[in-house]
Amino acid sequence: MSKVLGIDVGGSGIKGAPVDLEIGDFAEPRLRILTPEKSSPKNVVAVLREIVDNFTPTIGDGPVGISFPAPARHGVIPFIANLDQGWAGLHAEDYISDALGRPVTVLNDADAAGVGEVHYGAAKGVPGVVILTTLGTGIGSAVINNGILLPNTELGHLEIDGHDAERRAASSVKDRKNMSYKDWATKRLQRYYEVVEMLFSPDLFVVGGGVSKDHNKFFKYLNLETPMVPAKLLNRAGIIGAAWQARWRLDHPDVPEEQIVEAAKKAEDAD
Repeated sequence: MSKVLGIDVGGSGIKGAPVDLEIGDFAEPRLRILTPEKSSPKNVVAVLREIVDNFTPTIGDGPVGISFPAPARHGVIPFIANLDQGWAGLHAEDYISDALGRPVTVLNDADAAGVGEVHYGAAKGVPGVVILTTLGTGIGSAVINNGILLPNTELGHLEIDGHDAERRAASSVKDRKNMSYKDWATKRLQRYYEVVEMLFSPDLFVVGGGVSKDHNKFFKYLNLETPMVPAKLLNRAGIIGAAWQARWRLDHPDVPEEQIVEAAKKAEDAD
């Protein structure tokens, strides 16, 4: 099965396309549908079903990977900011899988972009630890070690010098304060990346987000030991990465959830 459906759920639009995993690109043009005004699980799933039905002739009964604007812990959305609060606490993977009648993998949108860049984009072939950061309204992050994702890292919320990092270093801050690229890089980004570098000793930084297209205007002001490159897949990364992760999950099933719960209970009892 070389073609797997990837879907990117956003606050304004839900986009999907079958991905040819042999080449890491769309097998057909993507389909975009507006996110329902009331973005409840029921309403969003109706859109997901429409996208799945549209591409079923290509993907058959294969799995679906879904990039989601929230953390996804063993399939559960612990909290949500950009969609209806009905998602908070929901086991999204089970809910969506039951509705679509097929295996579903849900992962954070920055994680999906990171997976896409590692396997098909700017970090393809790079061994070791790759950290992708998306600079936008906030700072999203993905950490991948030798192709394996460490999910749900929120490195944009590191506390640095007493501040939430993304409130000082996101590209939205540069725009809001009308900062030059030089000032933003030297006074905000440098401190952020040097702390992440110290904590993780990565082999490569990949920088995504819309501002990455202007990387030549600010990379030159950063003084880091870790090489830094702009993302390549841009707005295709989430769909491609989600599809890859869905295929990987099918080949590498998680430890059953009941075992995770049992292990946690044993650890609690041991205390």
